Amino acid sequence: MKVAQASVTRASRRLTGDQFANVAVVVVTLILFTVAWPTLHLTHAVSPPIQPFVAALAAFPFVLIRINPALGWAVSAISALVIPHVFDLVPGYEYPWQVVHIMVIMALLAAVSLTAAVPVVGVAWISTVLLFFAETPGQDGAGWAVGLTALVVFCFLIRWLVLSRRALAKQEEVNEVERARRTVLEEKARIARELHDIVAHHMSMVVVQAQSAPYRLGDVTPEIRAEFDSIGDTGRAALNEIRGLLGVLRSDAEATQVAPQPGALQLDELLAGSARAGIPLVWNVDGDRTRVSASTGLVVYRIVQESITNAVRHAPGSPIEVSVEFGQASTQVRVVNGPPAGGGVPTSSVAKSSDTAGGNGIRGMVERASAVGGMVDTQLLAGGGFEVRAILPTVAA
Repeated sequence: MKVAQASVTRASRRLTGDQFANVAVVVVTLILFTVAWPTLHLTHAVSPPIQPFVAALAAFPFVLIRINPALGWAVSAISALVIPHVFDLVPGYEYPWQVVHIMVIMALLAAVSLTAAVPVVGVAWISTVLLFFAETPGQDGAGWAVGLTALVVFCFLIRWLVLSRRALAKQEEVNEVERARRTVLEEKARIARELHDIVAHHMSMVVVQAQSAPYRLGDVTPEIRAEFDSIGDTGRAALNEIRGLLGVLRSDAEATQVAPQPGALQLDELLAGSARAGIPLVWNVDGDRTRVSASTGLVVYRIVQESITNAVRHAPGSPIEVSVEFGQASTQVRVVNGPPAGGGVPTSSVAKSSDTAGGNGIRGMVERASAVGGMVDTQLLAGGGFEVRAILPTVAA
């Protein structure tokens, strides 16, 4: 006995809310049928072989109360219209239907009022009122008409209350999403202001100083003038990218017009600008760049840019070699630099310690490559130099 109870308990725990409700409907329907069949001979003159079928017409429409209550009500109402005219009542019983039949038709009418369309509810209500008004004995029809109308009105009130609660909950959810979106936009605007006040201001000062230096300083040679021009060009390029980022941060994410991003076609400009800045740089770029997707082209540009920056920062004066090959299926990037020109700490040690201490150069390259389905590998070379190697899909996944 205990084993059976434990099995029933485990089975009930596995049932979801809808499944439990469906099981409950089936159980109630069977109970109603087991009541209607044995008591049918007390209300109607029905031969024993036909009794289970008549009892089924009274009880079984209840099984549709969740699936299709309008259909269940129709079956129950039609059977209620037919049964009194086909089977005679037993002496002493005045109502045309069994109590089970009355309970089922009222439950189905309530379900129709709660779930069906308003025209269907109107048809069910009027038809049921007319049926009870015409078939019930004496003056009971008027009382049933009032009672059935009250039932429909009560169910309509519950329906209106539930729909109002749902609409309110949905509106609260929309408001919460809007509040979260506004919070994000405010935070983005704050970050944009900070970037503008700190980074953009200082970069603007760098550009202005670089442009005005040849006029403020005396005895500026052509080489130094070219150096200042290179600094100014690099600063203006950085400012343009910062302005694009600020525009994204200050805009709604749903209507952001993102500034054009650099890609494979701008790679030569990046390398030439670095060489003009005095960096000992040689490069070789092969392959058809027009086949490269925009996302892969941006990753290639950023990896080369970050690798050159790291080399200049951690190994100043060392020669840098850049090799980019755009293939049919994959694009390979290789950036190699030597040890610092004046000796000092090996390149990889500085680079790794920079990332560990809070820098994001190598980590950012790895994340960018992973985002398009590629990979980045870095290693220390035997002579103290450093190598960055990346393999990226030509067309991003």
